[in-house]
Amino acid sequence: MKYITPLIDLINEMSPYLLLGFFIAGLLHEFVPQYIYRHKLAKGSFSSVLLAALFGVPLPLCSCGVLPTAMSLRREGVSKGATTSFLISTPQTGVDSIIATASLMGIPFALIRPIVAFITAIAGGSLVNILCKEDETLATSHAHTASKKKSFWEKCKGALYYGFVEFLQDIGKWIVIGLIAAGIITVLVPNDFFTAYNNMPIINMLIVLLFSIPMYLCATGSIPIAVALMMKGLTPGAALVLLMAGPATNMAAILLINKVLGRRTLVIYLSTIIAGSIIFGLAIDYLLPTEWFITGAATQTAECCSAHTTAWWKSASSILFAILLISAFIIKHLKPKNNTTMQNSFKIKGMMCNHCKNNVEKNLAQVEGVTSVRVELAEGVAYVDGTFDSAKIIEVINALGYEYLGE
Repeated sequence: MKYITPLIDLINEMSPYLLLGFFIAGLLHEFVPQYIYRHKLAKGSFSSVLLAALFGVPLPLCSCGVLPTAMSLRREGVSKGATTSFLISTPQTGVDSIIATASLMGIPFALIRPIVAFITAIAGGSLVNILCKEDETLATSHAHTASKKKSFWEKCKGALYYGFVEFLQDIGKWIVIGLIAAGIITVLVPNDFFTAYNNMPIINMLIVLLFSIPMYLCATGSIPIAVALMMKGLTPGAALVLLMAGPATNMAAILLINKVLGRRTLVIYLSTIIAGSIIFGLAIDYLLPTEWFITGAATQTAECCSAHTTAWWKSASSILFAILLISAFIIKHLKPKNNTTMQNSFKIKGMMCNHCKNNVEKNLAQVEGVTSVRVELAEGVAYVDGTFDSAKIIEVINALGYEYLGE
């Protein structure tokens, strides 16, 4: 019970806001067409960097989902600076994580997260525009495939399916991992673990950066970890570093950005995220009232842990969230495969989520001569039919940042 109780408390606090976030994520996916992003971000100007940051902050894309989306935008003509801005702002926040942050860590943290993501994205994208030469090897415009126009009700059904099935399939595992990690931290880490460094917040931040940069951390899944660490003495500023640098960086992103956008862009990308998170973290620890952040993270958690009189709607939300999560994974693993035989198969390394799958299908469908495409995510294989040049298929796969492994 010592471990289970804090875990249940965290789930009850987060689940209503997670459900709301997933719903809004579905609405954004279905009702905001992607061509709006593409048309506005092609020029290597400050305005494109600004718009990329604005588009990226509310989008509920996880750290792996943002990579194929950004590479797809890059391939369709989006500038390096705007692509970098999008890569920095998008995984750090999203409507789901902002709402969940407010529920567990308070309004100040929920407001500061998107502000930091927005400012660091603009800084990183602008530096890339200034210091990195634009090339045309990936910024090649492709004709858009015609898509069937959906009715309002079809979009509503699509929004529900995306928010509560596809999106849950992509980040559900990481939310569960984050919650379990938070429970373990609560039980095993001594209460004064970080207090020895409270007079030197920069030490706290460097410790956080050491393990958060290479790891995969979901923007929403990192919240319970940050709360648990703050309960053990981590400073609010260092918690912000975890919330910002953790979701924005991981080894997959580092390798892909180096490959597609170049080493100089990668250095600017990492430097901007690290410097931005530390600067704003120090500002929180030294310039803003501590009670804004300590009470936000601690009071709400303490209340639910002490009273154990959870509101019925929170418990109901937790049960619904569990049902939706289990259902999403059952659909993912038991979904019947399409038995239609296709002439060509291409093994692809690096596809991790439904965004990867959708981006590969969309981009391969634009290759001349391709009549149909089906990607099996679990197999890591794209099945392509039609009369086409295989070299063009391989070129598209590599341009999106994946690795072609053979047929």
